Amino acid sequence: MAVEAAVVQYRREFVASFEQRVSLLKASTTKESVINGNQATFLVSGSGGDTAVTRGTNGQIPYGNPTNTQVTATLVEKHAPYELTSFNIFASQGDQKRVMQMASMNVINRDIDLTILAELANATQDYGSGTASLNTVAGAKVILGNNDVDTTEADNMFAVVSPAFMGYLMQTREFASAEYVDVKPFSGPARKMLRWFGINWIESARVTGVGTTAEICYMFHRSALGYAVRVSEESISIGYDDKQDSSWSRATTYHAAKILQDTGIVKITHDGSAYVAT
Repeated sequence: MAVEAAVVQYRREFVASFEQRVSLLKASTTKESVINGNQATFLVSGSGGDTAVTRGTNGQIPYGNPTNTQVTATLVEKHAPYELTSFNIFASQGDQKRVMQMASMNVINRDIDLTILAELANATQDYGSGTASLNTVAGAKVILGNNDVDTTEADNMFAVVSPAFMGYLMQTREFASAEYVDVKPFSGPARKMLRWFGINWIESARVTGVGTTAEICYMFHRSALGYAVRVSEESISIGYDDKQDSSWSRATTYHAAKILQDTGIVKITHDGSAYVAT
């Protein structure tokens, strides 16, 4: 039966699309806030693997110098700009000004993770093949331990993995069973990080090759990766151009990521191809 003079109602409030809105990886880095300038220099210091000495034949103790390595991160200017004419805003459904503002921040927050992942990809220690397992996790952690990385510092140990990697871990008894973990992943609210095996696990769909046979995941110590960002971090501006009768939104940040100690990062190749839509 036909409806006479049908009316269509459009919902005023918009429904946010599925997308990553916050940075997941920023908290896993050694962060430096830059007050002024386009570079931030990190200092990595230590004994350089020296061994204890005894007195020489002259009866004196031979002295050496500590190892000091300066690593520089060069900041890059990044923007997420949007603009709509007043007529476009007037004629469109939903609060388009708010949509632009949210979109700007979402893009910048994703760029933070993409910048960090791009730098992690420069790591040179590779491990793993096939699907995630207890052996994969243990092996990557052992490699770090063999490099004198303090893997007992649970607050500073991180792994960035794909949804498929996390899916396989969820099926591992040692990961999900209350016999092995205090925070149970199958109960309570969803969490941005899960702690297991002394590592903080971050699930990210931004890892290279997600959903393929060559997903690139990472396990690392916080001191292995630096992240430099201007003091105000992300800033967002909104405004109106009277001359052009248009409204705009722009989020901006100046940032860079830099590997500080390559020995503190392990790249894990993972097969996530089994978990794709058909």
